Amino acid sequence: MIRKCLFPAAGYGTRFLPATKVLPKEMLPVCTKPLIQYGVEEAMEASIYMLAVVTGRGKYTLENHFDISYELEHQIKGTIKEKRLADIRRIIDRCEFIYVRQHEMKGLGHAVLTGESLIGAEPFAVVLADDLCFGEGEGVLSQMKAVFSKKRQSIVAVMDVPQSEISSYGIVLGEEIGDNLVRVNRMIEKPASGSTDSTLAVIGRYILTEDIFAILKHIKPGSGGEIQLTDALNVQAEKGGVLAYRFKGTRYDCGSLHGFVEATNAVYRMLSNAPDNQFSI
Repeated sequence: MIRKCLFPAAGYGTRFLPATKVLPKEMLPVCTKPLIQYGVEEAMEASIYMLAVVTGRGKYTLENHFDISYELEHQIKGTIKEKRLADIRRIIDRCEFIYVRQHEMKGLGHAVLTGESLIGAEPFAVVLADDLCFGEGEGVLSQMKAVFSKKRQSIVAVMDVPQSEISSYGIVLGEEIGDNLVRVNRMIEKPASGSTDSTLAVIGRYILTEDIFAILKHIKPGSGGEIQLTDALNVQAEKGGVLAYRFKGTRYDCGSLHGFVEATNAVYRMLSNAPDNQFSI
């Protein structure tokens, strides 16, 4: 049912300047892999192999990453270093990547709408690569896909955050319906701290029904003068068409320096304890 995953990847990543002056933020490495590769692997684990990427100017390294590097592979062929390319070669061999450029940065909703020509008239997943997620038992997208197979509604992944941090998130207001699900009544984009009792925050994982595109075309600029995906989801929520899912796992906000360092340390520990510890090479 969910065959495609959209990756909005046109942002400038200004919080990581000067590193992101020429390097896309999605290509920032968490140990040995760029952020977007973790997101792609999460999609693959959910049996999603058609990957639509919304890019912008200067993002050519992202496209090159998911392509064969003949010179490099020739140089390391037959050496112990060759196995370091095993994961990316598996991705290249299995997945289909399609790209479109977002010419202006007008918000997440605009980025999703830019990807309409790549998605078509079908439900789809959305991954924001700077949210690095590790699911418990199975990945976050796999968990959400299982929910969608039963509910057939738009789904946003959520987690509880401290009241002091709600101004950094889209916040969900709704009613619990069991199985880690909340029926969304309304979503508020980055509310002021203390302005709502809810601390249920949306993170960068979505499954959206295809009518979201028609809604986005009529959404007026909202918070920050941008086309907000939250506003489009509120239109769906008015008709009872949005669920919030408390995912099982851990999320790192790699859009912030603190979260990026936390994620790097966590992945390093995981890799160091792995049987085929690549750091010993």
